[in-house]
Amino acid sequence: MVLVIYAAIFAVFYFMLIAPQRKRTKKEAQMRANVKVGDEIVTSGGIYGKVLQIKDDTLVIEVNADKGKLRIAKWAIQEVKQLISE
Repeated sequence: MVLVIYAAIFAVFYFMLIAPQRKRTKKEAQMRANVKVGDEIVTSGGIYGKVLQIKDDTLVIEVNADKGKLRIAKWAIQEVKQLISE
């Protein structure tokens, strides 16, 4: 009987905590994989920028009107704001 209770607690724990986290992680990985040149992004540090170049695991972004450029890791992308059409 105790084993059934533990199994039920684990099942509730899994469906309330672990499954949503896996779904969120998968969605974030897909978002990072679909970043394109011209997208506006926000980094995990709060830096807004426009993607200029994409290499394996890094991006070059333009961060202000003075054309300042930063190289960041792809994992640091928090959000893709919009696609800028040229």
